[in-house]
Amino acid sequence: MNEILDAIEQWRARGDKVALATVTWTSGSTPRATGAKMAINARGEFVGSVSGGCVEGAVIDEARAVLKNGKPKLVSYGISDNMAWDVGLACGGSIKVFIEKL
Repeated sequence: MNEILDAIEQWRARGDKVALATVTWTSGSTPRATGAKMAINARGEFVGSVSGGCVEGAVIDEARAVLKNGKPKLVSYGISDNMAWDVGLACGGSIKVFIEKL
């Protein structure tokens, strides 16, 4: 968590807008637990993780949209365990991520 807070502090000091993404719900096999966090700035830089790499790109896109319009958003991502193995992912499950502008 200190790494995330340090990055937020640095980004805000240089004038960047920052969003925070937080896992609010999980179901099935997921790489991160409820409460996992990721900070994203308007440049697309990020620190932390909400899924171990599976959906970070999509979360960054959503966070940049939140930074533009100022409206928080709850997004859902999921894949069945069987489908996960078919596409080469080690885990399935579902997560909900709340993204807000700081």
